[in-house]
Amino acid sequence: MSAVQRIAILGAESSGKSTLSEALARHYGTPWVPEYLREFVDTLGRVPHEEDQYCIALTQRAREDAASEEAASFLFCDTTPLMTALYSRVYWGRVDAQLARLGARHDYAWTFVTAPDTPWEPDGLQRESEEVRQMVHRMLVETLAARGIAYTLLAGDLPHRMRQVQGLLGQR
Repeated sequence: MSAVQRIAILGAESSGKSTLSEALARHYGTPWVPEYLREFVDTLGRVPHEEDQYCIALTQRAREDAASEEAASFLFCDTTPLMTALYSRVYWGRVDAQLARLGARHDYAWTFVTAPDTPWEPDGLQRESEEVRQMVHRMLVETLAARGIAYTLLAGDLPHRMRQVQGLLGQR
């Protein structure tokens, strides 16, 4: 049996990461790892504080590790600790050293970035604005380029994004 390939689905808020991750997992018959931040916000009824960021990223990664035990050939990860670190820079102007180390561990077989080309939709406490979405997208692609992390930008509606990914990972 071959090793599970972790697939990072990254992108700014309201760019379709969760919808795409779930659709890909369904298509390939494998689990996906939802974004823990959403559960955190829904459970606590508040946005995270700076001191919550490392725990959020650590929980995200732990859930990836657990899900990889159940995955077939792919594991679709709706965000990674890299995004948590990036949002720390956005909201607090810095990244905690532990979070920076965890965010630097980008060991994914594929990295897909969802373009912010879908309509921005408010989502309670978790989404800021179209302006923040565009800024985070720019920061993300700049960070990936600076770190030498290859990625594929996924644009268009869900069927188009699915075809883009299937063209790279195979149809199955």
